[in-house]
Amino acid sequence: MAAMEPSKRVDSASSPVQNPGGSSRPPGSRGWVWVVLAAIVLAGSFAVYRARAKSAAASSPSGAIAPAVAISVTPVQKRDVPYYLTGLGSVTAFNTVTVHTRVDGQLMRVNFKEGQFVHEGDLLAEIDPRPFQVALDQAQGQLAKDVASQLDAKLDLNRYQLLWQEGVIPRQQLDSQQATVGSFDGSIQADKAQIDNAKLNLVYSKITAPVGGRVGLRLVDPGNMVHATDTNGMLVITQVQPISIIFTLPEDNLPEVTSQINKRQLTVEAYSRDDKTKLAEGKLLTIDNLIDLTTGTVKLKSTFENRDLSLWPNQFVNIRLFLSTRKDATTIPSAAIQRGAQGTFVYVVKPDNTAEDRQIQVDFIEGNLAVIREGLVPGEQIVIDGQDKLQRGSKVSFRAAAQPASQPQPSAAPTPKGQGR
Repeated sequence: MAAMEPSKRVDSASSPVQNPGGSSRPPGSRGWVWVVLAAIVLAGSFAVYRARAKSAAASSPSGAIAPAVAISVTPVQKRDVPYYLTGLGSVTAFNTVTVHTRVDGQLMRVNFKEGQFVHEGDLLAEIDPRPFQVALDQAQGQLAKDVASQLDAKLDLNRYQLLWQEGVIPRQQLDSQQATVGSFDGSIQADKAQIDNAKLNLVYSKITAPVGGRVGLRLVDPGNMVHATDTNGMLVITQVQPISIIFTLPEDNLPEVTSQINKRQLTVEAYSRDDKTKLAEGKLLTIDNLIDLTTGTVKLKSTFENRDLSLWPNQFVNIRLFLSTRKDATTIPSAAIQRGAQGTFVYVVKPDNTAEDRQIQVDFIEGNLAVIREGLVPGEQIVIDGQDKLQRGSKVSFRAAAQPASQPQPSAAPTPKGQGR
């Protein structure tokens, strides 16, 4: 029986498997059925997904392509641009004089009106001259008395000389008479000085304008006693034609200014505080002899004719100092310039109507015009409106006022404003 068991295992392994219905099939066929069914389900799901995706794409109004960004462009141009340095200035009277009386007395008359323009030497006020006239008369009387006394002393001296020669009087008496005559000489000189002083006081009793200019508010009314030691004075005269402006510039600009001031007279323009209205045009007069260590700036003084009185003492103005004209400078509107983490850049429209961000170096900005040192070539189209919606590679469309980048027409592009005043 032990020998028959192996043959039974062989027969059992080699005999086909019987199912309940009595049929037989190969082993593992059930797994292949499930694989085929799974593949059919996946293929059906993918087909349904593609159909839905196509249907959604067809129902979308914009499709899968991003819309073009509407922009305005202008070409990079070459032109001559004036180069200015700007600073803040304060208007200063060319001369300011506080008029004081030089003698004490009662103010009798005022011969000016507040706000009046006067010339040098014009009579402004009068102080009671009678005390000074009396002093003059006294000095003249004393002079006449001393002259008469001196004449009498000289006659006595002549007699003493004859008597001394005859031996009647001693030498000492003659010398004393000579000294008396000499003392009268001194008295006469003092009397003449008193007369000159009295005459000078009479002149000072009439107060005249030391400089030409505009009279301010009256500080003393007629009838008051005035003194030479009064601190406030009687009136203030400011010379406003011409007038000066003192302004500051950074010390870094000093080499540019000094190099130009040695070649020619530099022009200075004064503008209102809002920097919109040009008030006057003048000339640079001089540069201060030191730099302010606390601010790192240097003071400059300019002069203006001020014929229309557009400038007023202590007025704050914006100053533009013209240095030179940049010939054939590469320029763009300053509105095109953008600033980012990498510095300044602009969007350039390529021939395929896509936008490209381009790093640039700005030399200076004059009004609404920027002078570019590096990064752009004349003729390139740059975006001046609509940059906030752009990024590199964005498709662009042009508004009615602009020309396509593929056909640049500089004459039709917007013209930049404010290329220097």
